[in-house]
Amino acid sequence: MKPDAPRRSLLRRHRDFRLLWCGETAGKFGASVTGVAMPLIAVSELHASTFQIGLLSAASWAPWLVVGLAAGVWVDRLPRRTVMLVSAAVSLVLFTAVPAAAWAGRLSTGLLLAVALLTGTSAVFFQTAYTAYLPDLLAPADQPEGNAKLHGSASAAQIAGLGSGGLVAQLAGAANGMLANAATFLVSLLCLSGIRHRETPAAARDGRVRNHDGHDPGRAGRGPEHTGRGTDRALRREIGEGLRLVAGDRWLRTLTLYGATSNLALMGYQSILVAFLVREVGLAPGTVGGLVAVAGSGGVLGAFAARRVASRVGTARAMLLFELGLPVLALLIPLTGSGTGVLCYAVGGFGVSAGVVAGNVIKAGFQQHYCPPELLGRITASAAVLNFGTIPVGALLAGVLGTAVGLRPAMWITTAGVPLAGLVLLLSPVGRARDLPTTHHPPPGRSGRRAGARARHRRGHRLTGPHRSSSARSVRDPRRPVRARRARGRTGASRRLGPWHSARTASGSRRRPG
Repeated sequence: MKPDAPRRSLLRRHRDFRLLWCGETAGKFGASVTGVAMPLIAVSELHASTFQIGLLSAASWAPWLVVGLAAGVWVDRLPRRTVMLVSAAVSLVLFTAVPAAAWAGRLSTGLLLAVALLTGTSAVFFQTAYTAYLPDLLAPADQPEGNAKLHGSASAAQIAGLGSGGLVAQLAGAANGMLANAATFLVSLLCLSGIRHRETPAAARDGRVRNHDGHDPGRAGRGPEHTGRGTDRALRREIGEGLRLVAGDRWLRTLTLYGATSNLALMGYQSILVAFLVREVGLAPGTVGGLVAVAGSGGVLGAFAARRVASRVGTARAMLLFELGLPVLALLIPLTGSGTGVLCYAVGGFGVSAGVVAGNVIKAGFQQHYCPPELLGRITASAAVLNFGTIPVGALLAGVLGTAVGLRPAMWITTAGVPLAGLVLLLSPVGRARDLPTTHHPPPGRSGRRAGARARHRRGHRLTGPHRSSSARSVRDPRRPVRARRARGRTGASRRLGPWHSARTASGSRRRPG
């Protein structure tokens, strides 16, 4: 008997994933160029204040607060690849407008803020659709490898983009660096267009069946709820459903709360980092890009170490190691100075990048296995709104702190919050578990008992309903509720329980059967 041949790499045997990987990597490269080029435009060409630089970073993430929840519902209703294609095309046009405005002499801080807001909105839809699309594209056995490769390549692209952004800004001007970002979105658009995978239709994802003309017969006769103003009510109801799913589950709630706290501190120091390195440390734009790229290389190590560490020590313990242990190195960043002092930022930034990316790999795998596919868009968007919603707040606070107390004290305050955020995980169920769960179990409270009772009643109704034959009713089905099987009189005759029946009396004492 021949031993099983080792499986080939996912990039070699899965054409559509390879295209998705190329498009996503190109997009991450361009976004990293923008992360350096945009603040450099504000600092070197528009001479913006520290508060304006923080406001520019906040504008890129503010759309998560405005449209993030609705985006999750729309992504669950629409073809996800189409959403990604439209988002990439919009970003391509907007980033091309920045160097065009510079050539025409129309570049301004207001224009940069508008581009940041609109491209941030496109990023909301693209990220939500991309996260929900991956489980449809890959088999469950391939998803851990796919997550690791996507996060690893994203970190590598970030390194190359940050270094290239600073170099292009120094050689050709910061505004012209935005052309590189526009080109990467063109590559992303072409790669996504070449994917042949036919994703699961929205009706099939949420369990509905449509007839040949595309209409849902189950929606017929439901009144105005699904037309006109009723559609808005349905949208609000589905948004509320996503929020309740995140808030009601202790694992999703914990990871979301940690993400919100961590992002508040991370974006706080990152939003003023370029101004700190240029104005406080005195580095040239090209050196800033190279230094940030070195620090970002920790993300590559974190992406490829996440699966190995998690398999050895458990996913929950690996989360604590990556999100609480490594981020302690962030306290070296405010010590950055000229000469060999730049090593403080390189080491601190490297540790933070490794921890954040490794934690994201583990969290992505958890969500894809734990959350129902038909609700993944809503759950992802609800968690992302709360996670990313603190990013603009952190950027604004850092801008205010940098203006009020100076750049270096502001860096001390914001970087101290990075390891402190890990205490949310340590004091939660994650800190007491070895592994994160892979399946959802209802909580043991009153709502969980009610949900279980409804499920048991539905199973009993399917067995004993009027459309079943007497022979089918006489068969003892193991799915039938245990209490229904045990509720027998002294003669042994079965007594059927209705949905209103309770095993306890009104006073709370347990009723003896029979």
